[in-house]
Amino acid sequence: MIVDAHVHVAHLARLKVPWEQWIGPAGPVDEWAACYDSDGAAIPEKVSGFFAAAGVDRVLLFCEYSPKATGWQTVEDMLPLVDADAERFRIVANVNPHVHHPVAREVDRQLDLGAVALKVHPVHAGIAPNDAQLYPAYARCLERGVPVIVHTGPSNFPGATARYGDPVLLDDVLRDFPGLTVVLAHGGRGWSYEAAASLALTRDDLWLDLAGLPPRKLPSYYERFGFERVAPKAIFGTDSPAAHPARNIAAVRALGLDDELTAGVLGEHARRVYPGLDIPPQRV
Repeated sequence: MIVDAHVHVAHLARLKVPWEQWIGPAGPVDEWAACYDSDGAAIPEKVSGFFAAAGVDRVLLFCEYSPKATGWQTVEDMLPLVDADAERFRIVANVNPHVHHPVAREVDRQLDLGAVALKVHPVHAGIAPNDAQLYPAYARCLERGVPVIVHTGPSNFPGATARYGDPVLLDDVLRDFPGLTVVLAHGGRGWSYEAAASLALTRDDLWLDLAGLPPRKLPSYYERFGFERVAPKAIFGTDSPAAHPARNIAAVRALGLDDELTAGVLGEHARRVYPGLDIPPQRV
């Protein structure tokens, strides 16, 4: 099974940034343009077909409430995709303490809509990941057995606060919530690959998602530790629409990892971290 564990299918009318900036220079513009209707809403069957053609069996769809940076990608916008293809799609919740209060109640609401994980985006939300305002969200995820994904590294979107992307800030969260599964989105992208890798290699419950990282560059990004050591804690993701899944899958297979480890990166690690991938979506 191949899992793309990091995808943003935004409603274009709710994006704060231009489409060209959102999709980036490596995104398959024409293929994604065909996935939207004239109102800027994603066409579920088209999006499902895009990932099916790329060979992706499961997709984690990220919502995001970041009015300072990228705009609104609501959990409700994700529901039609899951309804159209409940085998392929799962939702990742998002809370922003500047928008949601109390955050634990919003976590519950989105998990009850079928989300299988929670993402917090400190850089776009403008809040440190170890801020006490986020602790009720972490406590709820630990209670409900749900992993937490945290953006790491900077962002090129206006309104972002890069210093909150430092993976070292998660050390407090890992200390205060033993047993909580944490995934570092983008694997420490930019200036913190070593810190992210060090945490992943020393903490059983901490993983790296590789979204937004060109696979061919992974050996150089994690050169200090050796990507072969980091790969057992790595989860494949594309940050689509910013990259083409089929190209990135092929690039991961070309890294020279053994078959078992390649299968782990491309899907089996995600299935271990996100148990909801193997359970039909459940909506309360």
